Amino acid sequence: MSGQRLNGKRALVTAAGQGIGRASAIAMAREGAQVFATDVNMDALSTIRGENLENIEIFELNALDVDSVKAGVARANPDVLFNCAGFVHHGTILDATDDEFAFAMNLNVRSMMRTISAALPGMIERGGGSIINMSSACSSVIGAPNRMIYGTTKAAVIGLTKSVAVDFIKQGIRCNCICPGTVESPSWHDRVKALGEELGSYDKAMEQFVSRQPMGRVATAEEIAALVVYLASDESGFTTGHPHIIDGGWSGQ
Repeated sequence: MSGQRLNGKRALVTAAGQGIGRASAIAMAREGAQVFATDVNMDALSTIRGENLENIEIFELNALDVDSVKAGVARANPDVLFNCAGFVHHGTILDATDDEFAFAMNLNVRSMMRTISAALPGMIERGGGSIINMSSACSSVIGAPNRMIYGTTKAAVIGLTKSVAVDFIKQGIRCNCICPGTVESPSWHDRVKALGEELGSYDKAMEQFVSRQPMGRVATAEEIAALVVYLASDESGFTTGHPHIIDGGWSGQ
């Protein structure tokens, strides 16, 4: 364990099987939190056991299922809630279908509404809590090519975050969201491969993703996890209702 910035806090993380969710669960545990790492993919989630962190408990949670969410929140009883579950659709508005849009809104937005609604009463009773939602720089912050559904849902996450923050600030609840640029993860590599098939070259697809980042590289999941730890900690006690942009300068161009 590397620190105690989150000592005594209980943190619930969705989509902790890989990428940002996994890195954040590990980072919070290393800072002293009792972490409840959840996912629908138990095979991926079980790899966290290899980190040998006794203060991480893993269990299955389906963010699309109300009963699963309620049971998971009751089990974790969190002071910190990190909503990381989401999906990236490819295409313009002319490619989008009603079913794809409905799925994305359900997973990327309504799942957060479910977990927040379930976690808020306990947080209020204890006198405070920190809610962290995963948005994106591709949202109301900046547009990205072929990301209409994704950008729309992530803009909605920013609106959800601001609403929760203003409604419950007097009860000691803080609600922030994170707006990353491109982050290296298994799901990102899948998107690079898919674009590579369209372009006829994996290297061209990789260049397209990386070139939009002014730093000339994509972020690591651990870099985003460091921001999650900050927002979970008392160090960010005066911060709420804010979209925290961590995109390597992408939106500043």
